[in-house]
Amino acid sequence: MLAGLFDRSLRPRLAVPLVVLAVSAAELLVADRKYGVFTGGFGQSQAVDTPSELAIFAIGYVLSQLAAALLAWVIAKWIARDSGSSVTVVHFAFLYGGLSLIALNVQYQLHSYFSDAVSFALLKQLGGGSATDALLFAKNEIALGLGAVAIVIALWWGLARLVRRIATAGDRAPAGPLRKRHVGLAWAAFLAALFIVPQFGGDATKGLGRMLVWQGASSALAATTDFDGDGYGLAGRSIDTHPFDGARHPLALDIPGNGVDEDGYGGDLELVPVPAPLPLTPVAGDQPHVVIVILESTRWDAIGKRIDRKPVAPNLEAVVAQGGAIVPSFSHIGFTTGSLKSIFAGAIEVAPGAPSLFRELKQSGYGISVFSGQPEDFGGISEAVGMRELADRFVDAEALKEQRAFSFAAQGSLLVDEAVVTGEFAKALGEKSQWAKPQFVYLNFQSPHFPYHHPGVPERFAHPPIERGEIGAENAERVRLTYWNAVAHADAALGQIVDQLKELGQWDNTILLVSGDHGEALFEEGFLGHGHMIDRLQYGTFLASNRPLDQVTAPIAISDYRRILHGLLGAKLPSARQFAPFMHVGTLDEPTAIGMTDQHHGIVSLRFDREEACFEASRSCTRYGALKGEKRSAVDALVARWGSERWAARQRLREGAAQ
Repeated sequence: MLAGLFDRSLRPRLAVPLVVLAVSAAELLVADRKYGVFTGGFGQSQAVDTPSELAIFAIGYVLSQLAAALLAWVIAKWIARDSGSSVTVVHFAFLYGGLSLIALNVQYQLHSYFSDAVSFALLKQLGGGSATDALLFAKNEIALGLGAVAIVIALWWGLARLVRRIATAGDRAPAGPLRKRHVGLAWAAFLAALFIVPQFGGDATKGLGRMLVWQGASSALAATTDFDGDGYGLAGRSIDTHPFDGARHPLALDIPGNGVDEDGYGGDLELVPVPAPLPLTPVAGDQPHVVIVILESTRWDAIGKRIDRKPVAPNLEAVVAQGGAIVPSFSHIGFTTGSLKSIFAGAIEVAPGAPSLFRELKQSGYGISVFSGQPEDFGGISEAVGMRELADRFVDAEALKEQRAFSFAAQGSLLVDEAVVTGEFAKALGEKSQWAKPQFVYLNFQSPHFPYHHPGVPERFAHPPIERGEIGAENAERVRLTYWNAVAHADAALGQIVDQLKELGQWDNTILLVSGDHGEALFEEGFLGHGHMIDRLQYGTFLASNRPLDQVTAPIAISDYRRILHGLLGAKLPSARQFAPFMHVGTLDEPTAIGMTDQHHGIVSLRFDREEACFEASRSCTRYGALKGEKRSAVDALVARWGSERWAARQRLREGAAQ
């Protein structure tokens, strides 16, 4: 009876189409839920929703699934050999269905955490530029994924053995032949569609680009047709419209004034003014102490945040009440390493040896102290701004590794609790005599970083805090409470530093600056984290000081802090206009997206991989090619700013190399 049941349910003509239909239905449902492929939504202007678009999408999708299924069947037959058609179906179900669902789940999870802007280059930013640290940082999730794959493989092997053992004698005959020309015709039609559909497919092309088989095959085809070696071909997310000219392609460096639009955006680059980094600026005259406190991943709305009518950051608000705050302030890149370099060096791109607060305050006779809950060599932060080489006292998470909050020993995963950091501050600078000379102190508090909780953090707002393994969109409210609980813990440490400065009699002679390094999305728009979507949540933070900040108006960029501090120190600086904060996802040379604040549109951003511009104020997105009027001007101004920033960075590198 059992053998007959297997025979009937595992007939290829029934089982194979059912597997393909099940996988296809799951993929299409997920694509619409997460990306709005068919229904649209904020951040998704390219919905496949007209009859012509749906027809093109259907043709492309059916061809991709048919080609993949036929190839999987050929491989399944080769694996089964003489084991019979039922065993071949089992191999097909796991090879095509199982692996497809695993890949779909991985894609779903990545999008839930990051957005579809994620790439391995972007993940490396989480590792401070180190692929190894990026992988180690995510080792828990990777281990779970590998465990799931191992379970699927074990089930695959076990079920194939079981079916082989109980299949009837008639079913042990090899599966029927599949003519090679049928497979060849299916793949020829699919490859033709990969070339043809992007030429006129419009929104259908973008929708297909989110489908697993289409996406993988188009990426492979793009690499195959990259004739000029510029990284782009005749297929893929970004088409090279000049396939034999290596100087013209998406994200190419646009040479200003040569009459050629190398990158395909905004016409030939006309340079616009960009912020010029301050030269090395020693501090003369009165030399008050300077204390900079960075609250990791603390976003702009921390000031004024209330939970159950209680302030989350009362100590931060007390600093603001005495002095002032600028809200919002924007990170340029949305990741810690690049943000800290920008804060201390006052530039978007910072080369090792560049002028920085550490270098100029050391030259001015300041004592230099670093107390950090993270490893400051991570991602080249310390090297770029001269932190370790100039510090009189340097205590970071690497030095305090034995007191780390988590068991992870990878550099990018090290986190030391605020209590340890403030204790090191008290030990090193707890005597009044140590403040006889001016001091520059940098403190970094890490608790608000993902996963937002570690042992020893009091439960002020989260009862209890969410565990790392439970973090997901379905638990968004618990994630937010745990995050704000961590911010409150960091704020309590800030209060301890202020109290110690007052006890030492140094508060009135100290300039205190407090800021986050970037923001943090907490599933408000469906995403978690920072640095992968240009918006106020992920890139926005604040600047607070115990001194008035009346001469500065929001919005500002974190690279403005160095100039602002010199103004508070009484330096006579050359006048400079205030620039709109510029942001990017990925590297400045090869970003996934760029953005800039705009007086009328809020944040204006441009996604290169999707060729669409988004406008914060109207919560709308439009294809770049369809932009008109004021919106087109705003996006072209953004492109000109990006091109000018790239050009200026290249010029500074050339000048540095020539010296």
